[in-house]
Amino acid sequence: MNELGHKELSSRVIDAAIEVHKALGPGFLELFYEEALCIELSHRGIGFERQKSIPITYRGVQIGEHRIDLLVEGVLLLELKAVAAIEDVFFAIGRSYLKVLGLRDGLILNFAAMPLEIRRIGPGHSPAS
Repeated sequence: MNELGHKELSSRVIDAAIEVHKALGPGFLELFYEEALCIELSHRGIGFERQKSIPITYRGVQIGEHRIDLLVEGVLLLELKAVAAIEDVFFAIGRSYLKVLGLRDGLILNFAAMPLEIRRIGPGHSPAS
């Protein structure tokens, strides 16, 4: 299996997410975890873009746009969830976002799980890994 790139940054982001999860625990809406994680990332001096709009194109024509939860330091996609279980479709969606953004690395963070569920998205990472 390929390693997640930007290992040091990923580790710092995961530490921040764990801190949020410890403080809030499971049971809230995704929006609250996103807000808290943004506060924690800012506190730690980690740059991010929140709800970044990305254009979706087909044959060079924009057919729509989507918003991603967080883009950290321009290199790491974060998809935040507050669900009973991470489904395979979340990986497919995450890989599509990575492709559109021209990135290799992403994380799915499920704040409804106990402990915090952290899954990698990117080359060499499947839903089972």
